Amino acid sequence: MQRIGLFPGTFDPITIGHLDIINRSLPLFDKLYIGIGRNVNKVPMFSEEQRLSWIKQIFSNNPKVDAVIYEGLTVQACKEVGARFILRGIRYVNDFEYEKAIADMNRSLDGNIETVFLTCLPQYTSVASTLVRDVIKNGGDALQFLPEVVALTLRSQQSVNP
Repeated sequence: MQRIGLFPGTFDPITIGHLDIINRSLPLFDKLYIGIGRNVNKVPMFSEEQRLSWIKQIFSNNPKVDAVIYEGLTVQACKEVGARFILRGIRYVNDFEYEKAIADMNRSLDGNIETVFLTCLPQYTSVASTLVRDVIKNGGDALQFLPEVVALTLRSQQSVNP
């Protein structure tokens, strides 16, 4: 039986912190899906198509990684891709408390799906999509927190809209 994982999030935008968690998790899984979840409570900065394109470009040379867009329950998305594991990244203690509550709910919904937590490396604790979006919205330089393909897109947009 293959070890298939789903790493859910909005990835708006995907950051180097996300890449840290993804890359360090790859030895744990035979296949990892990055699940771009639709959150009705959030208005994204970047379209789903743009986020999906970035992820597919970043991992184009890695057959173990794929990306999907999903709506609704994460456990349902797991069933759709055949995942038995949910991957989550933890930056701070309060992240763990929040993520554990979600993991407990997911386990109640489907006892066959386990959540795996990875802590981020210390240099990435402040890298959060919310903070990166704030920097971008306010005209700051967020490129150091982004994968090259995302940074290139933002640079090209900035040169068109100075």
